[in-house]
Amino acid sequence: MANELIIACCVVGAELTKETYPYLPTTPREIADAAVEAVKAGASIIHLHVRDEQGRPTQRVDIFEQVSTQIKNSCDCILQFSTGGAVGTTVDERCAPLVLRPEMGTLSMGTMNFGDGIFENGEKTIFTIADVLKKQQVMPELEIFDYGMLETVERYLRKGLVPAHFHIDFVLGIPGGMSGEIRNLVLLVDKLEKIRPGQSWSVAGVGRWQLPLTTTAIAMGGHVRIGIEDNIYYRKGELVKSNADLIKRVVRIANEFDRHPASVATTREILGL
Repeated sequence: MANELIIACCVVGAELTKETYPYLPTTPREIADAAVEAVKAGASIIHLHVRDEQGRPTQRVDIFEQVSTQIKNSCDCILQFSTGGAVGTTVDERCAPLVLRPEMGTLSMGTMNFGDGIFENGEKTIFTIADVLKKQQVMPELEIFDYGMLETVERYLRKGLVPAHFHIDFVLGIPGGMSGEIRNLVLLVDKLEKIRPGQSWSVAGVGRWQLPLTTTAIAMGGHVRIGIEDNIYYRKGELVKSNADLIKRVVRIANEFDRHPASVATTREILGL
């Protein structure tokens, strides 16, 4: 099981538009179909955002339920709801879909500049989302955008302020956060090993950082998050047609390292779900 690679797919995100990316799935059916294609290609976790009838990002419970049901009717996978929403979404709105009790939910560990916006995650917001995750028995994925957020995790763990059972995802390359240089991933993983030896982790590289960080994580024994939320290009100047195409490439690369996509059952075992 040590060689199994967990692949999470972020199928749509909250920032993209059809104008910038014409292949963007926006309807519940399109998002569900994209998720199922990703699972067939090798993903075991679907990192889920949804869109409303106008294609805008939303945290509406009814749409999360509709998309989740369509995915579950077509394949077995682990659904991980985003509690980030879009920049400016209130904390109550961000938490609302957790009433559906997905297996996993995200918990961002600090406020940051996010492009030209501010992604607010003050202590009150972090503790509110953490409490809802605990109440609904949803496993947190702690999202780390810079080194200080990992030190926050260390501090909160000492004080018992965040759930003790979690997965870590390093999200690198966001303008306003830590860049996707390989040295940054190595630094973060080294720190995590000191905080929690053997802790499961993955990396999400944004834009041009996706492929080098994914390949490095595979070599380091970590796991990966890929998808069009983070990167819309297959190579420089060439838009990728689907999430599944990105996953298929990573599966080919991982096979060269004798690491193979973890099944959904194996992923649940690795994460302790």
